[in-house]
Amino acid sequence: MHVPVMPEETLEFLAIRPDGIYYDATAGMGGHTGAIAAKLTSGFVLSSDRDAESLEMARLNTAAFADRIRFHHGPFSKLKESVGQFGMGRVDGLLADLGVSRHQLTDGGRGFSLMTDGPVDMRMDRSQESSAYDLINFSSERDLANLIFELGEERRSRRIARALVRARPIQTTQHLARVVEGAVPRTGRLHPATQTFMALRMAVNDEQAELDSLLEQAPEVVKSGGRIVVISFMSLEDRKVKRSFQALGKAGTAIVLTRHVVTPTQSEIEANPPSRSAKLRAVEISA
Repeated sequence: MHVPVMPEETLEFLAIRPDGIYYDATAGMGGHTGAIAAKLTSGFVLSSDRDAESLEMARLNTAAFADRIRFHHGPFSKLKESVGQFGMGRVDGLLADLGVSRHQLTDGGRGFSLMTDGPVDMRMDRSQESSAYDLINFSSERDLANLIFELGEERRSRRIARALVRARPIQTTQHLARVVEGAVPRTGRLHPATQTFMALRMAVNDEQAELDSLLEQAPEVVKSGGRIVVISFMSLEDRKVKRSFQALGKAGTAIVLTRHVVTPTQSEIEANPPSRSAKLRAVEISA
């Protein structure tokens, strides 16, 4: 089963009540959902994800707590709608782990990983029409350079975009990785295509707008005294979360619980290397 990031810290900041109602906005493979459900008696978790395949795996992985979990397929932008759909007013806590799930990264057919060959897809919700293939092969060189620079924070975006346009059509993840590596050779530990893959994935799934929507709606669906916990893995996302939580604090709408960002312990990083870039922030709703 997928190992959730910072499970102890997450549960501590959510301050789980046995009879509480909690919203896991990123079910993934069910790690956090199962950990929350294990703490409940008469309460339950509404576990949501925009990836139907991950959601089904979460259902299987948390079968032992089936009576304490309700599953929902949908994106962050449908947060309030999903809460209403299950007849709830407000929840006692909300969690969002913004990392890509292990299933998405290890299944070559999904096209998320540059280490496994497959179609250039990257859609979290396969029912949507546009994929990374469309972005790479039909966007203008300028638009490609801009999205790689802005979302991937890749300084060499123009060189990469030029190489991608010249190499069209690009149909597989390995082809994409080779083209980027040819344009900007490896200089450090990370593969030179890492930030380009990240930028394309974020663009395909409109992740920045979805995160904005989550941060806007979350305070409206969490009860006074309830907690919001967000785990991010990229500086772009962490900055958004930090600013949003600071604004809630200044407005008197929430109390910021993490004056300094919370990161995994060294022992967790050694046991679960993908956790190394995780950053946790939390607030308690006060109005």
